[in-house]
Amino acid sequence: MTAVRHDRIVLDPAILEGKPVIRGTRLSVEFVIGLLADGWSEADIAGNYPGVGHDDVLACLAYARAAGRETCLPPPQEAEGT
Repeated sequence: MTAVRHDRIVLDPAILEGKPVIRGTRLSVEFVIGLLADGWSEADIAGNYPGVGHDDVLACLAYARAAGRETCLPPPQEAEGT
């Protein structure tokens, strides 16, 4: 996979074992995307994690989109009995 770069997202082996995080925090891109997937709004995230703003959330989305372009996943399997 080629490196995905964004000025608000950093990868540091000393922080969360090198997972991509929002610069100046220990909040991983994966965590923020998970919050959004669970129905949290940008305002919910900002209210619970001071210092995380609109541009940080957009950076997480952009990073995830770019990383997704680099990943090829198999199609989902249908559940048995459906």
